[in-house]
Amino acid sequence: MMKKSLWAFGTREVVFSAIGAALYAVLSYGTNMLQIAGSGNVSFRPAVAIPMFFGLAFGPIVGFLTGAIGNTLSDFLSGYGFYGWWGLGNGLMGLVPGLIHQTITNFRGAADIIKSEVMVVVGAFVGMAVASLSELWVSGVDFATTVTINFMPAFISNIVNGLILVPILMVAYSAIVARSGR
Repeated sequence: MMKKSLWAFGTREVVFSAIGAALYAVLSYGTNMLQIAGSGNVSFRPAVAIPMFFGLAFGPIVGFLTGAIGNTLSDFLSGYGFYGWWGLGNGLMGLVPGLIHQTITNFRGAADIIKSEVMVVVGAFVGMAVASLSELWVSGVDFATTVTINFMPAFISNIVNGLILVPILMVAYSAIVARSGR
C-alpha cells in the first residue's frame, strides 16, 4: 500500500480542519480573558494544544488550518478584530508539528511522544516568532519590546500548555483509535 502524501488535502482533511478550528476557536474564546500580565494582549490559552495535536494526528495542512482559522474565529468572537499575522503564527504552531505526522506510529509510545514534544516547542517558537515580529511594522514597536511583551509571554505559555496537553491528547486519541478498531 502506497503512503498518502504528507501534503494531501481531501475531504477527510477538510472535515478534520473544520472540527479542529471550531474546537480551537471555542476553547480559546473561553480563556481569552486570561491576559498574561505585562504582555501585549497575549492570553493564556491551553487550547493551543489543539492545532499542535491536529497537525501531529492529521498532517501539517490540517494543523495549519486548525490554528489559523481557529485563532481568527476566536479573536472575532472575543471582539479583538482581525490580526492576520497572529492567525498565521497560530497556523504555523499546527503546521510544524504536522511535519512529522507520517513518522508517528504509536501515539502512546515514549519515542513518538518525545519526538512530538520537540516539534511542539519548535512549532511554538516559529509560530510566535512570526506573529511577534509582525508587531515591528504593524504596531511600530522596537525589537526588544516585541520580544519582551509579545514573543516571550506567548512562546512560554504556549510551550507549557503544549508540553502538558499534547501528550494527553495523543494518549486519548490512541485509545479512541484502538476502540474503533482502526
